[in-house]
Amino acid sequence: MDDTTSTTDTKPDNKTLTVNTNERSKVNNKKGGGRDDDSDEEEYDAEAWNTLSKSFKQVQTVLDNNRSLIERVNENHLSRIPDNMSNNVELIREINGNISKVVSIYSDLSANFCNIVSQRRRRMGMNSGQAEGSED
Repeated sequence: MDDTTSTTDTKPDNKTLTVNTNERSKVNNKKGGGRDDDSDEEEYDAEAWNTLSKSFKQVQTVLDNNRSLIERVNENHLSRIPDNMSNNVELIREINGNISKVVSIYSDLSANFCNIVSQRRRRMGMNSGQAEGSED
């Protein structure tokens, strides 16, 4: 009888990942001593997904707000009413500020993502060094 078990994880992009734990154990045993190196990788993967998801949601919220503001600017412009036209100045300033927010969010996302990748590479380098050292 096969003692294989599977776990399922749904990522933020709604893709489902099914992991065969028996196969994972075989891979870990080959890597060195049966350690669960995948748990570190999964932790960084989850952190990366969460960082991406959070940032993209923030950006989408700001862009949706800009869409609404742009529609109001267009309505005011088409109305040709002086008060409405003067309101456009403030609306356009708000749109401009929102664009700066989007740039800032993407900048933070880039820095955070680079840090996650860098940490993962360092950790993978340390793990491979430990595995190589245990074979001597």
